[in-house]
Parts: sequence; C-alpha cells; structure tokens
Amino acid sequence: LRRQPPSPPPPREPAVGTVFRDCEGARVAMAGVSPAPGIFCGPEMVVIPAGSFRMGDLNSGGYDREKPVHRVTIPRPFAVGKYEVTRGEFSAFVNDTGYSAGGDCYYWTGSKVEKSKSRNWRSPGFSQTDRDPVVCVSWDDAKAYVRWLSRKAGKEYRLPSESEWEYMARAGGTAKYPFGDSEGFLCEYGNGADRSTGFEWKNKSCNDGYGEKTAPVGSFKPNNFRVYDTVGNVWEWVEDCWHDSYRGAPSGGDAWTTGGNCRLRVLRGGSWLNPPRILRSAYRNWDSTDFRNYYFGFRIARTL
Repeated sequence: LRRQPPSPPPPREPAVGTVFRDCEGARVAMAGVSPAPGIFCGPEMVVIPAGSFRMGDLNSGGYDREKPVHRVTIPRPFAVGKYEVTRGEFSAFVNDTGYSAGGDCYYWTGSKVEKSKSRNWRSPGFSQTDRDPVVCVSWDDAKAYVRWLSRKAGKEYRLPSESEWEYMARAGGTAKYPFGDSEGFLCEYGNGADRSTGFEWKNKSCNDGYGEKTAPVGSFKPNNFRVYDTVGNVWEWVEDCWHDSYRGAPSGGDAWTTGGNCRLRVLRGGSWLNPPRILRSAYRNWDSTDFRNYYFGFRIARTL
C-alpha cells in the first residue's frame, strides 16, 4: 500500500509585532504584500505581545470610574486593528450583506447633542474619504461587522476587551497619553479638539490640521506597538458592559460581561471633538448598544 503523505502542519499565527491581513482561503498577507486579484482580505492587524500592566488612573486627577487602579495580565498575544475600521471597510460589509446601519445619528449642535434622521455613516455631516474611520455606528453595528468579517476571513474576529484596549493604547507606558504627559504633543499623535476648532474646551497648545471632523486613519504617529489613532479621531466601542468603577474587575484581560449594565457598553480613546483630559489613556465613556453618534466608531481585535 502506498503511504499517504503526512498532513501539512497548521499555519503559524504571525509573530509579535507583525502586521498582517487575513484573507479568504486561510491565507495570510503580510505588510506590503498585495493579495491576488479577487481575494478578499480583512483590515490590517498588529500582533500585540502578552504582558502585565496597571490599569486605570495612574496619574491622579482622573475620575472615580477609572479607579481603583488594578493590575491586569494579558496571558497571550492577540491582534488588534492597526487602524480604526474605515468607512471603506464598513462599506464592503454593507454592500456584501445589505445590512442597514440606519440613520438617527446624534451630533453636537453647538449647545447640545441632538438626533438627526438625515445623518448616518454615509453622510455624518462632514466630508470623509474611504480612509476615514467609519462613524455613526452603534455597538450593535460593530458586532454585526465582526460577525461578518469572521465568516468572510475564516478567523475569529471580535471587539477588544476594555483591558486589552488600554494595554494596547499604553503600549508599555504609564503616562497620561501613549507618548507622555504633554498636551503640546497631542497633535502629533491624534485628532482632538485643537486650537483650530471653535470648541470652548479646545486644546490651545497645538493644531492637528483637521478641524471639526475625522482624519484619515494613520495620519498621525503610531504608539510603541505600531497602532495608530489610540488618541482621538473616534471613540472606539469595546466588548465590556458598563460598570461605574473597577471594583471587582477581571484581572486576566477578559471582557467584563457580568454584573453592571449590559444595555450600556464601554467606549475608549476619545474623538476629534474632545479636549485633552478626555484623550487620556485611562478615560472611560459609555453609551447604549443602539446609540449612533458622529464621533463613535470602533477597532477590531482577533484571538490568536
């Protein structure tokens, strides 16, 4: 009898620090390598190392919801989107599935937050390119996208946990921001409310060049994990239910989906509309799972 050749070993996951894309047919495209014509590939991902960090208000002056500071251990490497999910990437999902991300997107009128039926991810009220982060998407919309991407690319995509998000954003640092403590450098690393805007709470120390709107992803410097836009641009939905403090929070990097209020989910990172105190790595926000806002978007994660 002719012996059958041994089965090939399963493909190895990319190494820590690698930038890659998952493609149809269990293929992986590394940075700088274009997939074959007609082959779908997901967004660019960065492999984040395992490690341990202190989570919360490390610099004092924060809010009670950022406390108590506690140690979290991320037990194994995982991958996150190199960029926030773009309008072009979300459009591919909508075109493929017919998913309705609806309207009724909230925006800042200059004195209050108000809902508009005419605003949506295609028309948020300011100009965007396909390389801008998608906005006017709810947590429910983000979850629908990752379910589709998992089927399309054949890998388990998800939203990051809140602790994974902060670990990724800090990238080994303990300062207010991923790059340090100075507000004067915020405009080099992200899109916030700068001195070119009309907001009374603006950062008067710098100008990021984008005014009162999103910036194309990757327009600023990355953090030490080579991840972009962890400061501002759009708020990023994560998996966790809302808890008003870290009392009882998990310490192993998992999403906190017990207790608390699971009709509300956590957002991290701040946006183009926010001042420096909100762009801190420790700052936490929340909203209902069906709420759409013209500065809400998301970033994806993948288990390795």
